[in-house]
Amino acid sequence: MAQATAHAGQRAVIAVIGHRNAGKSTLVNSIIGQDVSIVSDTPGTTTDAIGKAYELLPAGPVTIYDTAGLDDEGELGEKRIKAAEKIINRADLLLYVVGKDGLDGIVEEEIRKLQIENRCFIPVFNFADTYEPDKYTRAVTQLYNGIRVSAKTGAGIEELRKKMAEMIAPLNQEPVIAADLVTEKDIVVLVSPQDNAAPKGRLIMPQMQVLKEMLDNNCIPLVVKPEELKEALSALKKQPALVITDSQAVKTVAEIVPQKIPLTTFSMLFARAKWNIHQMFAGVKAVKNLKENSKVLIAEGCSHHITCDDIGRVKIPALLQKFTAKKLDITFVSGADFPENIDDYELIIHCGGCMLNRAEIRRRLRECTSKNIPIANYGMIISMAQGVLDRVSAPLL
Repeated sequence: MAQATAHAGQRAVIAVIGHRNAGKSTLVNSIIGQDVSIVSDTPGTTTDAIGKAYELLPAGPVTIYDTAGLDDEGELGEKRIKAAEKIINRADLLLYVVGKDGLDGIVEEEIRKLQIENRCFIPVFNFADTYEPDKYTRAVTQLYNGIRVSAKTGAGIEELRKKMAEMIAPLNQEPVIAADLVTEKDIVVLVSPQDNAAPKGRLIMPQMQVLKEMLDNNCIPLVVKPEELKEALSALKKQPALVITDSQAVKTVAEIVPQKIPLTTFSMLFARAKWNIHQMFAGVKAVKNLKENSKVLIAEGCSHHITCDDIGRVKIPALLQKFTAKKLDITFVSGADFPENIDDYELIIHCGGCMLNRAEIRRRLRECTSKNIPIANYGMIISMAQGVLDRVSAPLL
């Protein structure tokens, strides 16, 4: 997929990290071949993380982030480090830049931490133009499987790009969403409501991704609104192999689609493709255990204008209130914001994550698993509250 059309959730995230004055910004500019980061000898020049879309051949589209130094100082420095850590948490690949001071104790400790956490990273030994490749330099490069470069002269940059592409390529392979449920020439009906929350002039991202996958697999996709579904099914001479609906219309669609026709939702498909569907099934069951004033986190992976019928801020809280008959303590977060401490929550309800990359999704799932916090997605909660969860999950199990 071309860089221009790949959205954030489809691009692997590469974060360039290290201490101040290690040459991170110069390295980013050298890799990309553009001056996208400010370069200065003054420590702490990079403040907010700077992201740049880039086509890393032959792996595909990525976003490369320049980050503040991990050794930044002062109150403002702590905030810069926190901002850098958010990027690090959702990075698929880390480039740890070792500066002129080499491998001191702190740097080695940080690299060991990345190894212990099983992070995907490349140690980049910068300033190769300022010293000879002596035995020590070769030894530490081999020890950490790193690469020697000079961000200033460009030495070693092509080798670095090649290694980055090799490590990113497996991550850029798109997961199967629904293609394994159908075969060539099958008719697949996609039910796509067009309410106030629908983006003007286009379908929402999960619907677009499924539509593209059906076309790529030589199926015959038919996109309809819920209001036209009954007429569309009657007009077909061949029975659909699958009907996929937006969760907000799932009850209406389930009443229209005959039981003999497999039915599922975009949310169910994305729970399987990007998340851990079995973990999320367990999360749905936790709704029945909520009590008065139970703390619930509703998390959305993107930021957008809140409407009067917003699914996360309005519809799901109303469904929970009606289903549980309890007053719940609900907190909302969006975008890259995800609480550092989730211990107090009894349930997390997450969006489909179409704008989140896989590293960030895995991190959030690990956090929930380690704290034993149930998690489910929007659509699964809606299907459960509407009494159709068993039916829409059947094609996937």
